[in-house]
Amino acid sequence: GPLGSPEFPGRLEMEPDFYCVKWIPWKGEQTPIITQSTNGPCPLLAIMNILFLQWKVKLPPQKEVITSDELMAHLGNCLLSIKPQEKSEGLQLNFQQNVDDAMTVLPKLATGLDVNVRFTGVSDFEYTPECSVFDLLGIPLYHGWLVDPQSPEAVRAVGKLSYNQLVERIITCKHSSDTNLVTEGLIAEQFLETTAAQLTYHGLCELTAAAKEGELSVFFRNNHFSTMTKHKSHLYLLVTDQGFLQEEQVVWESLHNVDGDSCFCDSDFHLSHSLGKGPGAEGGSGSPE
Repeated sequence: GPLGSPEFPGRLEMEPDFYCVKWIPWKGEQTPIITQSTNGPCPLLAIMNILFLQWKVKLPPQKEVITSDELMAHLGNCLLSIKPQEKSEGLQLNFQQNVDDAMTVLPKLATGLDVNVRFTGVSDFEYTPECSVFDLLGIPLYHGWLVDPQSPEAVRAVGKLSYNQLVERIITCKHSSDTNLVTEGLIAEQFLETTAAQLTYHGLCELTAAAKEGELSVFFRNNHFSTMTKHKSHLYLLVTDQGFLQEEQVVWESLHNVDGDSCFCDSDFHLSHSLGKGPGAEGGSGSPE
């Protein structure tokens, strides 16, 4: 039966086995990117789309669909072709460990990775074997879920803890007999609730400062991985929704504020006129570049 049909009630939860390929003009060359029909976490897509945009992985020009296995094979080849930068023995072993970690993590890339943010900086994550894939490929991994330094109480309550540690700490604090700890727990809990969108204004500023012009990176937010770039000091996320498969004008989506109001752009980062989204894209006049 088709996806989500009655005889397979749980079918929609499954990641699809194949993805549609969208060809876009990118820096003068027809370049493939992968789209998805369901809004899964899919770090595999975010990573592979960077490798396509860097032309490190190429597809035959007529290709319209690609399977997870094919994507994995391409990614595996990329990882295995990387040579360690340093010649020293210690780093050689470390490099081999990284490759082994990355290969072990590969199957998880199609479903979701265990990454655990720290609220201290846009590149701060708890180090897990999952991170090795990004390290080896030289792909920056960012998030924008930061504590605002202008809220000293929140800064104190959250500290250098990771998300997982913070959740545990909140539970411990709430059951403490020490009123100071109880208060601290409530402040930390309030921070998580008020920043549930997992992107703060301070985070967005830091993110914009940290990303390098023209750099391709992966942005992590709400358990979702997106391909991100910075163009003329503005951040953009690659549009991978299969609904835009035929829309050659819709390639990037601006990430310029926290509440999700954004506009679509083509592969040259010009406002796309094919459809409006949000108040910023109405009227189709667009701002001159």
